[in-house]
Amino acid sequence: MEELTKAEERIMQVIWKLQKAFVKDIIDELEEEPKPPYNTISSIVRLLEKKGYISYKAYGKTYEYFPAITKEDYTKTTFSKMFSGYFDSSPASLLSFMVKEEKLSAADIAELKALIDKKA
Repeated sequence: MEELTKAEERIMQVIWKLQKAFVKDIIDELEEEPKPPYNTISSIVRLLEKKGYISYKAYGKTYEYFPAITKEDYTKTTFSKMFSGYFDSSPASLLSFMVKEEKLSAADIAELKALIDKKA
C-alpha cells in the first residue's frame, strides 16, 4: 500500500466519513476557509484513485467516489509502519512515550492497564 501525503490523507478522511461523494461534496465537508479550488481537490482524488485507495462510479462526465479500502485497514498499516519505525516494534517504548510525552490522565492509564490485564 503506497503511503499518502498529508493532503491525500485529509481527503481520504472526508471520503471515509461520507462513504460516497462527488468532488463538490468533499470540498463542502472541508472545514478550512477559503475552500481549496475544485481542480486541486479533483487532482488529489485522481491520485487517490490511481493509488488504489478509492474507486468511482461514473455518471456521464461526473464521478462519485467511494473508499476502496477501509479506514481500519489503513490505520493498521500506518500504525504498523510507525510502530516499527519509531518504537522498534517495542510495546514498552510506545507506552513509555505515551506516558511521558502525551501526559496521559489517570483514567487513561487505568484504561490501558485494564486492556493489558484483559489480554494477559
